[in-house]
Amino acid sequence: MCPRMCPRRTLRLETTGVRRRRYSGSLVAVSPSNLASVAVGRPVRGEFTYVVPEGLTGRLSPGQRILVPFGRSMSLGFFLGPATPPPEAESVKLKPIMKVLEDSPSLPPDLIALLRFAAEHYRYPLGEVIKSALPPGLTKAEVEKEAKPDVQEFAVALVTEAPAILRRAPAQSAALAYLLAVGGRAPLEEVAHAIPGARETLRKLVERGLVRIDEEVIAPGVKEGLAQGRPEQLTPEQDAAVKELHTAIDTGGFQPFLLHGVTGSGKTEVYLRAVERALAHGKGSLVLVPEIALTPQLVGRFRSRFGAEVAVLHSGLKDRERLFHWQALRKGTVRIAVGVRSAVFAPVENLGLVVVDEEHDPSFKQEDKLRYQARDLAVVRAKQAGAVVVLGSATPSLETLENTRRGRYRKLELKNRVDDRPMPTISLVDLRQERPREPLVHEEAPILSPPLLDAMAETIAKGQQVILFLNRRGHSTFLICEVCGTSVKCSECDVCLTYHRSQNRVVCHYCGVAHPVPEHCRECTGPLLKMGIGTERVEAEVAERIPQARVARLDRDSATSAERLTEMLASFARREIDVLVGTQMVAKGHDFPGVTLVCVVMADTSLAIPDFRAAERTFHLLTQVAGRAGRGKDPGRVLVQTYNPEADPVKRMLVHDFDGFAQRELERRKVLAWPPYTRMAAVRLEGESAEQTASVARQLGDFITRQMPPASWGVRLLGPALAPISRIRGRTRWQLLLKAPTHAALAPLLARLEAKLVDIPSAVRVTIDVDPAAML
Repeated sequence: MCPRMCPRRTLRLETTGVRRRRYSGSLVAVSPSNLASVAVGRPVRGEFTYVVPEGLTGRLSPGQRILVPFGRSMSLGFFLGPATPPPEAESVKLKPIMKVLEDSPSLPPDLIALLRFAAEHYRYPLGEVIKSALPPGLTKAEVEKEAKPDVQEFAVALVTEAPAILRRAPAQSAALAYLLAVGGRAPLEEVAHAIPGARETLRKLVERGLVRIDEEVIAPGVKEGLAQGRPEQLTPEQDAAVKELHTAIDTGGFQPFLLHGVTGSGKTEVYLRAVERALAHGKGSLVLVPEIALTPQLVGRFRSRFGAEVAVLHSGLKDRERLFHWQALRKGTVRIAVGVRSAVFAPVENLGLVVVDEEHDPSFKQEDKLRYQARDLAVVRAKQAGAVVVLGSATPSLETLENTRRGRYRKLELKNRVDDRPMPTISLVDLRQERPREPLVHEEAPILSPPLLDAMAETIAKGQQVILFLNRRGHSTFLICEVCGTSVKCSECDVCLTYHRSQNRVVCHYCGVAHPVPEHCRECTGPLLKMGIGTERVEAEVAERIPQARVARLDRDSATSAERLTEMLASFARREIDVLVGTQMVAKGHDFPGVTLVCVVMADTSLAIPDFRAAERTFHLLTQVAGRAGRGKDPGRVLVQTYNPEADPVKRMLVHDFDGFAQRELERRKVLAWPPYTRMAAVRLEGESAEQTASVARQLGDFITRQMPPASWGVRLLGPALAPISRIRGRTRWQLLLKAPTHAALAPLLARLEAKLVDIPSAVRVTIDVDPAAML
């Protein structure tokens, strides 16, 4: 049997889940003893059966990358183990494996088990799931190469003075003279910076035997300002939590914990002590953080404690660096992995501890391709590996909180800050009364209220630091015609363009399209008003109102690389910046002792989002950003500007009432049958033709309705309906939402829906998002 694959159709399908045995084609006769089950690194469903040639017999181990023929070309494959023979009634001749691409498996057995679970649970092709778990350098059908560590090159003079032969080579003479002047040895970069063209010149000096080039491996270091020592004494609450985790690690086996600690209570130190215990038992540890913005500081703390034992995994690294860290983990030479959500697939040897810091954060959910929730996969991985898992947060997700209430997780609490530091005092600024009324030409009035400006000036005068939080990038969030009221929208998306003054352009934050700022309204030629606020505008307003302040901005427009991000955070930690203006990147887990004032510029930005989690995310963000204040010896305070002082998340956050907020929100969720009391799957459709996409959405809605299980299973269908953002990148968007008491009740229906997708026109892209995080 030779499956006929349609490349165009299989490339648009992003769903899988039913493990199916596929046969690789008719070339070689086989016996039952030499069959291999292979996942092909293509967007196709199921596992395929290949023949193991005699030359490869005994050389294959599960998890190895291999080269296999697929269709009319060669493809990357992953050996999963022996395959069951094809039915005897069928006369099948199978294709052989062509080559083994690595000596030892990239994927250990425990990781293969996790990837199988992810493929089935999140309805995605197994081969593509495996590829997504691998670092650059292992995702192509190429023989594995050993990644080299970072090195620094030094030029070393082999003579004490310039010889006569260099009199007619002034460039070489100058380069050698520079080397001798600085002591006979200098970094190659330094010489090249001081003398243009010095690299080629030094190469000639090497040929003449006058200079040699040395390479030194750069040991992983900690940026100044981001290191932290080991405290001599823990707080009583920290000590109790550490003892419980130590007992769990000593006992072994899967044990899940929620570490619920207020901001500044020392959760990171608890993680570090748990990792120390795991290392003492010869076990590895995996630590996940939600965003790259958090990794420099967390990595600094871990490397301060464990040195080169820490591998870092995130997309901000160079491809070579990611491969180097991956290979070190796989070999077992490094036993601690710290990274963002993709690090859940890190090949940590003998895994004994998994930590998910800021477990509530929505960034742990992948929103394209393999749409996995890293926090949930971390729990699954710990269970499969028999490891301890710690989910830490000051504002746990309601799903995690409910698991704790049901007894599935054990709760450890840190109710007080380290060194008995008080929680910051929080004050409300009602913008309905306090907002200044000084309109500028074609712009809104200033957004920084008098109480906020006074507090900032006072804080800076004391030599202390300020964080200003606004979860909107750019200068103005939309442009609107003063005459006809028409807003400037993206031509490809159903959203307004954002004005970026630094670029003098309007930008779509969904598709990335950018244009020069229009001079007037396209509809009536009227003047355009710049409305709404973003971090760029707040930064400019601070610089204008408090000119003595050293101001910096931290968002995705300013932190354009991992190096830039690390340097900015380190500079703030060294107190070279007075005011840091930023988006949610400043709200997550940072610990800056110099910050005594945090200002929430606009607390309302996420309240109006059409998502049942809007209130929860608003409370989380406000609480997290407020927690950046007063983490040093000086007490902290927080000012919250809002137009909605009566909104429940705002009121509860003002008095640090997480329990009250969670109780009320859980009651609301239960009545409306939203998570954590249901499991969900979103079926999303995108197409260039609005009419065709709508038609396919209705067809799928009818199909699901006919395939519904008995009413007693509790499965419900919402939709089909246009998505809240109905068009992105020129494609119309529809969605259907399935709800059920358990995932098991949803799985059979999703499998039938998945099979139906083969009949969907290729112009409409359909994806199944299990456990969706966003409703937009």
